[in-house]
Amino acid sequence: MPTHLIEPEFVLIVEPNLTGHRWRYAEWIMQACADAGYPCILVTESANEDHRLPRRITAADRPDQQIAFVDAEESRTHRLRERSQYWRFHHYFERAYRLLSRAQSIRLVVVPYADYFFNGLPFLGSPFGKTPWIGITMRSTFHHHKVGIKAPDRPVVNAIKAGLFRRAIRTPGLRTLLSIDPTLPEWATLNASKGSAKVAYVADPFPDERAEDPALARERLGLDPEQRYLLVYGAITERKGIYELVHAMTRLEHGPTLIVAGEQDASIRHFMRNHVRSLKHAPVVLDSFISNDMERDLFSACDAVWLGYKGHYGMSGVLVQAYRFGKPVIATEDGLIGWFSRRCELGPILSDLSSASIGKAITEAMTSWPHAHPAAGSRDNLLSQNTLGEFKHTLLQQMA
Repeated sequence: MPTHLIEPEFVLIVEPNLTGHRWRYAEWIMQACADAGYPCILVTESANEDHRLPRRITAADRPDQQIAFVDAEESRTHRLRERSQYWRFHHYFERAYRLLSRAQSIRLVVVPYADYFFNGLPFLGSPFGKTPWIGITMRSTFHHHKVGIKAPDRPVVNAIKAGLFRRAIRTPGLRTLLSIDPTLPEWATLNASKGSAKVAYVADPFPDERAEDPALARERLGLDPEQRYLLVYGAITERKGIYELVHAMTRLEHGPTLIVAGEQDASIRHFMRNHVRSLKHAPVVLDSFISNDMERDLFSACDAVWLGYKGHYGMSGVLVQAYRFGKPVIATEDGLIGWFSRRCELGPILSDLSSASIGKAITEAMTSWPHAHPAAGSRDNLLSQNTLGEFKHTLLQQMA
């Protein structure tokens, strides 16, 4: 058969939800495929047709970078099963694979967020038949108590999830499970059984940016050159701890100005409208998608970054960006944010979200940080991997 008639084998990337950081992971995986010369197809739901990433892929119209829209199928025969989110998502991924594999030859599937269905694998098997696949887990926290990370003490639930995890990584077809938590591969090495898929660390990436001159960044953003600024960045929801932060800042006589940058949900918009007048300094509110250039200016211009999140035990790209720009963080002691912040001495650690604790941490961040780090070598080694280039390198090693 002539070479030009050989049907290309595609990498299938399935991500139904393009909110938050998930669209970026899909985009970065597609970029990695392009770098390596692997044709790929992104599958997502049709509700995302107007999202910036699908629009960009459609406009480029490249034969090696395609997009397909697949919606969940309502089942009339499995009403009870549909109550399980693991079953629903497993069914969606299975459907996406089945439909696309009829039209294209699929050599490998990559799942940017395997937590959708991962705990269901021991009962449901691989949604991709015999095709090998790679998944990324971002929410596996059952092992945290065992490795010294502060998280809710749920011994029964954690034991059950540990058992499900050990069985899930034995699922036929699973080639590698990548984790943005560096402690999970260590746990798996000690606890996984023979014949399990590889569990490897992939550093949560942020685009490879470097700080601008703060004065120039402030000028572009229209900020006061003399004022102090505290940045809250990303998808702005209640879990950012912003209610507690605003209440604490209303009690500060000489506090910084708050910058809230990122798309807000409806409850946050309502809260901010009702509470901005109570702050000593009017906050800078950017309730929209933040471009890469503006993101660079925001991290360059601010004096500290807020990471007092609630109920978030995974990694944070905002933490990585603050480290890269040399900005102190005010961080929760929980989860990986607390683990990295303490281990790498990134800024004040909050033992709780009381107004007194937050006020004290803000004052400390604005007056005592950043300072010299006696263990700069280990600190840099830990977080220097959190680059887009390193993410692509790790992913392509597993895809080869």
